[in-house]
Amino acid sequence: MRDLANYLHPVRAIAPAAAVADNTPIVSSIVSLAGYSSLAFLLALGGIADADATFTVLVEDGDQANLSDAAPVPDAKLTGLETDAGFTFADDNELRKIGYVGSKSYVRLTITPVNNTGNVFVSAIAVLGDGRFGPTPSLA
Repeated sequence: MRDLANYLHPVRAIAPAAAVADNTPIVSSIVSLAGYSSLAFLLALGGIADADATFTVLVEDGDQANLSDAAPVPDAKLTGLETDAGFTFADDNELRKIGYVGSKSYVRLTITPVNNTGNVFVSAIAVLGDGRFGPTPSLA
């Protein structure tokens, strides 16, 4: 059987919102891995109006629900590189992904703009997989 939907659980990480027009970091919600053993962040980029902006990606993890113990995730605990998940003004309407294979309970994603004086639209979904119980819930 070719069923993927019952094995994945999407969680909103960065909600679609008004364009960001400055260098304020875009910080995702904190994602709990309770009941799951894999995670991938999917970033959806819209139009990027600035002509020289760059956007770096940082993944942090920890065991405290509020991530007061947050630390940058080492490359060995990621599938893909944060540099590959980053983007520039030339990447309108593209998608990016980065996976987490660490052992901590909570994870978050931060996108930090540099030289962003135009508008950028970005959202992200955390896709949890390898659930201990299945099928996964239909509502996130």
